[in-house]
Amino acid sequence: MSFKPAFMVALATALWLGGCATRSPEVSDTGTHGAPRSGEREIERGVASWYGEPFHGRRTASGEVFNMNDLTAAHKTLPFGTRLRVRNLATGQEVAVRINDRGPHVKGRVIDLSRAAAASIGLIRSGTAPVVLIAR
Repeated sequence: MSFKPAFMVALATALWLGGCATRSPEVSDTGTHGAPRSGEREIERGVASWYGEPFHGRRTASGEVFNMNDLTAAHKTLPFGTRLRVRNLATGQEVAVRINDRGPHVKGRVIDLSRAAAASIGLIRSGTAPVVLIAR
């Protein structure tokens, strides 16, 4: 087989295989899972992290005792008691949390979730994830 027909066969095969490939929404950098649903109000987007064991049993900034097994979170400015949903933009998983602490204290992060909240949206292993905060 000469070079030109072999090249054409290879090119056709590559194009055919490329056409079969799909991009998973879980790895979309466009935030496929992030579009607010009808009636939702987006508060903020950014990176979430989580905290647990070392803080379990200590007082939060609101004065209550931190329980890493509760669905709570720390935010820099939202009022204590604010209830919101946190959507993991990589997976689409959501969790409803209540703000009871201040943080995160790491630059570039918008919310720190309790261990239980982080586990419910698949954040434990990775430690951080892109999220959108949605008013409830």
